[in-house]
Amino acid sequence: MKKNRCWWCGDDPLYISYHDEEWGVPVKDDERLFEFLILETFQAGLSWITILRKRENFRKAFDNFDYKKIAKYSENKIEALLQDAGIIRNRLKVRATVSNAQAYMKVQEEFGSFSDYIWGFVDGTPIKNQLKSKENVPANTTLSDTISKDLKKRGFKFVGSTVVYAHMQATGMVNDHLVDCFRYTQV
Repeated sequence: MKKNRCWWCGDDPLYISYHDEEWGVPVKDDERLFEFLILETFQAGLSWITILRKRENFRKAFDNFDYKKIAKYSENKIEALLQDAGIIRNRLKVRATVSNAQAYMKVQEEFGSFSDYIWGFVDGTPIKNQLKSKENVPANTTLSDTISKDLKKRGFKFVGSTVVYAHMQATGMVNDHLVDCFRYTQV
């Protein structure tokens, strides 16, 4: 019997796997949260499947998303990344990754962890929406606006409200699986 899934994963096995195993599952690990933040910033203006297909390349290119290493990237490393055909070679996004790693560590210093900071916006508990169709799924919300403004104030780049909301969805801060999706009651 075919499982009901959210419309966006279609029949692509990579998308289905991501939908079934990762999307919307609460992530409270700082390393994983950073990975999703960086992938979401690179996704801005592109399709998520493009990023998923390049995810392993991103992991390799960005030292497995080790923000402590990324925060110290030299100009030579940045230039090497801009020559890496396996990733999205956008100069502003690559530079933003370095500055976001630095800002990330400042948030950790202030809050003890990035997880404590970001999950504090939802009191540590996922928001469970009751969406019935793709037309009901928001691109951003008042909360993502608030988080975006706060991140920008803290020096983060490429963290507009839509990017932040996608990050919230991916990391389970909000459950936007459609109510008829089999994952809705599982996350």
